[in-house]
Order: sequence, then C-alpha cells, then structure tokens
Amino acid sequence: MIRVVVIGDSGHSKVVEDLVNANPEVSLLAKLDDRYDEVFERHGIIRGPLSYLKRIIDPDTKVVFGIGSNKVRQKLVEEFGIPLTSYITLVHPSATISPSASVGRGTVIMPGAVVNADAVIGDHVILNTGCVVEHDCKVGDYAHISPRACLTGGVVIGEGAQVGAGASVIPQKAIGNWTAVGAGATVITDIPERVTAVGVPARVIRKEGT
Repeated sequence: MIRVVVIGDSGHSKVVEDLVNANPEVSLLAKLDDRYDEVFERHGIIRGPLSYLKRIIDPDTKVVFGIGSNKVRQKLVEEFGIPLTSYITLVHPSATISPSASVGRGTVIMPGAVVNADAVIGDHVILNTGCVVEHDCKVGDYAHISPRACLTGGVVIGEGAQVGAGASVIPQKAIGNWTAVGAGATVITDIPERVTAVGVPARVIRKEGT
C-alpha cells in the first residue's frame, strides 16, 4: 500500500486527508507543517515540520499538498526539489474523469468534480468540490478551480490561476497565469494574466502590484 504524506495541516488539508481516506489503495502516514517544531504522533498519524519530509520519503511514500494557496504550493515544490514522480494524484471515488482526459501529478480532485473528454489538467492543481471542467479544457499547473465553478468547452486556465466558487467561463475563453476570478463571476472575454476580475460579466478590478 502506498503511504501518503500531506503537506500542510490546516483547513484545506482536512479535505485532502478525507480524500486519502476515501481511497483504499493508499494510507495516510503523516501531515507536515512548519507550525510544528517537533515530530510527534497523534491518532496514529505522524506530525512534524516540513524538514521531516526528507526523513520519510521513499519509493513507497508519496507526497500531496493540503495547501490552498497556489503560490505556496509552487514555492514548496521548488524548495523540496523531489522528483515529480514522488507526488501522488488523488481522485475522490465520486468524481467523474473521462478516459481521454489527462491529469497531472500532485493534483487533487474532490467529491463530485467532473473532468470531461480530452481535458488536460496540470500538476499540483486543485479541482474542488463539484466543479466542472468540460471537454478540451486546459488547466495549468498550480491552478485552483473552486467549488461549483464551471469551465465550458475549450477553456484555457493559466498557471496558478484561481476560478472562484460558482464562477463560470464561456467556451474558448482564456484566463491568464496567476489571475483570480471572483466567486460567482461570469467570464465572457479573455482575462489577462496577474489580475483580479469579478462580476457579471467579469471585469478586471485590480492588477498585480496596484
């Protein structure tokens, strides 16, 4: 059985822990977070600082992030420097994934999510509860598609972008790298990178650094 180390031990990590427990082929070994100064065990699960990862990683132990921040996930991937094959992809049994879809390493797919034909999902992506990724969509590394968000056909989501809860994107539109789309927004035009867009229709209200 594959043992799983969850990186992070706060809100989002609780959902990822449930995701591990919902998959009978894996078991939870540890939750690591720098909120801890020492290594200890609670309810049979090891807890400790991030530096403990190098002590327990091996071919039968895989890593997944329980951290909602896209930028923090990217930062830690760079800091850890472990092979991409050391990360595990977790899919809840109630999620629906097309056989022709592609899902990257370290990605988590939550209950009720749908990924349809020929969609391509990157590495370390969060597809949150009940979201829909329609046919031919492309979702970049470190992106987060929030609960009940809907990407219609052929949508492109850039690296590190976040689509807020209940937001929708009409077909063939693109959202740039590290852009945030607010909850409930409706995207009907391409949105550039590193901005925040909200509303119906979605409009840019903030650019990074302003």
